Amino acid sequence: MKNAIVGLKELRADIESYIAEVKKGKSFIVVRRSKPVLKISSPEEDEGFWETVVDFTSIKKEGVPARDVLKALRKLNAQPRKTSR
Repeated sequence: MKNAIVGLKELRADIESYIAEVKKGKSFIVVRRSKPVLKISSPEEDEGFWETVVDFTSIKKEGVPARDVLKALRKLNAQPRKTSR
């Protein structure tokens, strides 16, 4: 499938409709000042590129807010680490 071209300003103005199109399998090349800057496509399009590390939907159906994950990571990193000798 050929990539459609969309301007960055147009993408920002109507992001939800572009997300819906990507979910249907369409991909887009986004241009800024007439130069391509990124490609938007579904993860399935790049088969084998993505690897699931943690499935937060197994913890909570709608997922876990990123701020909660970051808060837990900061708390974990603030704890003194045990050293083995």
